[in-house]
Amino acid sequence: MNTVLTNLIDSVRPADLDAMRRARERQAQLTKPTGSLGELEALSVRLAGVFGSETPHPRGVAVLVAAGDHGVAREGVSAYPPEVTPAMVANFLVETPWGRGGAAVSALARSTGTRVYVMDAGVNAELPEHPDLVGAALRRGTHNLRREAAMTPEETEALILAGAALANRAIDEGADLIIPGELGIGNTTAAAALTARLLNLGPAEVTGRGTGVDDDRLRHKVEVVRAALARTDATDPLTALAEFGGFEIAAMLGMMLAAAARRRAIILDGFVEGSAALVGAALRPALRDFLFPAGECAEVGHRAQLEVLNLKPLFHLGLRLGEGTGGVLAAPLLLAAAACLREMRTFEEASVPT
Repeated sequence: MNTVLTNLIDSVRPADLDAMRRARERQAQLTKPTGSLGELEALSVRLAGVFGSETPHPRGVAVLVAAGDHGVAREGVSAYPPEVTPAMVANFLVETPWGRGGAAVSALARSTGTRVYVMDAGVNAELPEHPDLVGAALRRGTHNLRREAAMTPEETEALILAGAALANRAIDEGADLIIPGELGIGNTTAAAALTARLLNLGPAEVTGRGTGVDDDRLRHKVEVVRAALARTDATDPLTALAEFGGFEIAAMLGMMLAAAARRRAIILDGFVEGSAALVGAALRPALRDFLFPAGECAEVGHRAQLEVLNLKPLFHLGLRLGEGTGGVLAAPLLLAAAACLREMRTFEEASVPT
């Protein structure tokens, strides 16, 4: 592991327990019955630990969408062809009557005041130059993980650091809530193989329908994951990421590590993002303190990821699109939780008898 990556991992420190204690004390004094704001209260205390204050004030929100293609798509594991990936990158960048981007995450981001960043992490196409496209591709898509390692160790580390650089840029430009997002045909297969290995689960326990494959193709997808797992017994987190992951998964890991190192909250979207978080938590358990799950997505392995990470989803909307869509929907809930803790008056301040 190169020194820069080692230092990045080592720079992730646990949440501020004293700030969390003060936040709980403040929560108990706010003008409401104890526990009446439910999960918002727990969220606010966790945010206090992230930002080191009993009155946390997160502001800007950014979703960082990393796009990458997967060699395993050649195995027929998706309902859509690989050509969808570059077409969707163009859709993120197109100008519409409503603003930049015609994808779901673009519309959701506009509705919530979230800034969208787009990264070419390894799309299998010659993408046109665009001022809003961050270039980080080392080659056009990963190798076929069923047959060989998806990435080399050097490629894996380079994409982690590229993701970290983009997160640092978003933070420098005002983001306090970071939402890693992804795009790439075949990436739920990569996430399933990576999750199965890191959690020591069978492929059928973590392999879902992804883009909506039918029963026959789902069975085939499970067998592809099984063959990949049989190909190598690698269990080291970074080695497993190189063997089974993807360029965009490595980039999202870097986003998470950088955000945690700079003590920003990370909103965890879905299953593919969860596979990156599993690698990060294995490398640095303190990363979990900075992870805030959005919803439990429709992929079968997502619940197992959240249980191991000890995270409780905020909603169950059956989402399975990716792009960071669930994370964008969750951002207002985190901002609201922080606002209640920060801005509500205490019983004493409001002269309310108790």
